[in-house]
Amino acid sequence: MKRYTVPHTDLEVSRIAYGCMHLGRWNQEPVTEEERRAAVEVVCTAYDAGVNLFDHADIYAYGKSEEAFAAVWSEIPRESVVLQSKCGIILADDPRFEGPGRYDFSYQHIVKSVDGILRRLQTDYLDVLLLHRPDPLMEPEEVARAFDELQRAGRVRAFGVSNHSAAQIELLQAVVDQPLVINQLELSLLHNHLIDDGVMVNVTGGPVARTDGLLEYCRRNGVLLQAWSPVAGGRLFNPPDDAEPRCKATAELLAQMAAEKNASAGAIALAWLLRHPAGIQPIIGTTRPARVRAAVPADDVHLSRAEWYDLFTAARGGPVP
Repeated sequence: MKRYTVPHTDLEVSRIAYGCMHLGRWNQEPVTEEERRAAVEVVCTAYDAGVNLFDHADIYAYGKSEEAFAAVWSEIPRESVVLQSKCGIILADDPRFEGPGRYDFSYQHIVKSVDGILRRLQTDYLDVLLLHRPDPLMEPEEVARAFDELQRAGRVRAFGVSNHSAAQIELLQAVVDQPLVINQLELSLLHNHLIDDGVMVNVTGGPVARTDGLLEYCRRNGVLLQAWSPVAGGRLFNPPDDAEPRCKATAELLAQMAAEKNASAGAIALAWLLRHPAGIQPIIGTTRPARVRAAVPADDVHLSRAEWYDLFTAARGGPVP
């Protein structure tokens, strides 16, 4: 699989990443041997197919996803992968915390979160730490203090954000010394606001979810865009009966192109993201090894400009202006 260099770092990452959100069950029971075995199987499948970036968050399965993942060290050398995790979300039903669901970018929470992440992953360092969702109470100086300490101690090599706007990144980057090298955002054919916003300049009745040039900001400032939910949770090839017309039309077109190109519909949907010149890195999250093997050939699928726009117009529910 071809690779990207994460901007401002020496990290070489596969063009497709694997997201570990579904490793481990979302309950309060300890991680099981069955969950560890399943994690090893699907992670090794992705690794053998050329995937080397594995994305975590401290909230995934209340931390059990990271615990289950750690079983792969018997099969995969730590130095051969890029480990990324996220912190900053506190779930209302997480037994590790009290109080409401909230966000926390305080110095204490960031540092303590990394302690837990490293312990559960059974590693001495993270390659990348992302701040998961914007915290309205963020004090950039506290974040800077945490990042400085984590970097000096060799516990985190690089930093980034997730679900942040351009203005939020600028506010943080004005104080933090380390470059923010990644922004992980929801992006797929069906959730295409980042791209659609760019063709709706000065058009009446523009998109509801305005992104204010976020995609262009990331391109200009060397921030790698990672796409979570890149196949819209499977709706792009298994649309529900009550799916909106654009979803069904896109699924039909994906199936047609998949047959023509001898690829899976999921691979075509990922290839649509990979075709964009921004250098978008899709994060796949299936726990089925067969689906991983069907998805990763997206790296070799070529979409013409006409094919890319065919999918775009189907997904947006109408032609471009």
